[in-house]
Amino acid sequence: MGELDGVWAVERVSGALPPLHGCVKRIHGHRGTTEFPNFPGMPFDVRGLELHYRGPFALLVDKLERRDGGYRGRATLLGREFGQFELRRLEPMGQLKEQLIKNIDEAHAMEQNVLRMLDGMISTTDDPELLDALEHHKVQTQGHADRMAERLEAHGTSPSAVKQLGGVLGALAKVPLDLVRGERAGRNARDGYATEHTEIASYELLRRIAQKAGDEETAIAAQEIIVEEKAMARLIEQNWDKFAELSLKEEGVTV
Repeated sequence: MGELDGVWAVERVSGALPPLHGCVKRIHGHRGTTEFPNFPGMPFDVRGLELHYRGPFALLVDKLERRDGGYRGRATLLGREFGQFELRRLEPMGQLKEQLIKNIDEAHAMEQNVLRMLDGMISTTDDPELLDALEHHKVQTQGHADRMAERLEAHGTSPSAVKQLGGVLGALAKVPLDLVRGERAGRNARDGYATEHTEIASYELLRRIAQKAGDEETAIAAQEIIVEEKAMARLIEQNWDKFAELSLKEEGVTV
């Protein structure tokens, strides 16, 4: 284990550095990332006490000096210093809370994607009973997203714009395929069934992480959401015959 291994909080000291609220450096061996709450990580290579950034940030190098159990850093561009910062190692509980927030944020982004998926299922279903159940689950899903946003707010943060944007782009990329392929009802049901189980797995993990972090409210919310996701998965299971009939009907096949 290297001396820099771990998760470090970054605090601005001086110079032209932007505000660093919530910024952390995550280091393991010879690699690491500088991460901000709502932006992708900036990867770097560790060379002794220097952090050499990769990709579009290759002109940046952070030069570290040991100080008071932590490190003072000098941010440089083409070798010229433009700001200073300090690194403070996060304690295990701080890292646990960080992981909790990350999982809540991912659950919120997941629910945004599910809302769009449900719109697809609703648009390809004309069975009144199924439509009623799907509309009901859409209301539940919006409630799940709202609860995750509330849990993020309770931890002093908000949903990640980057994850939401990624979900939107993923959904938009799927639309042209859905428009040209046949058997949309059956395929949407299949995708929905798989998604429900992904949600169940995600909330099972979130519930356990929340319990370890002492966040009982998030753990309770996750458990209650799991119950509703399992009910939706059972609904799809019980209606495979209907989805198959709808799928065949779209293709003009009569059995």
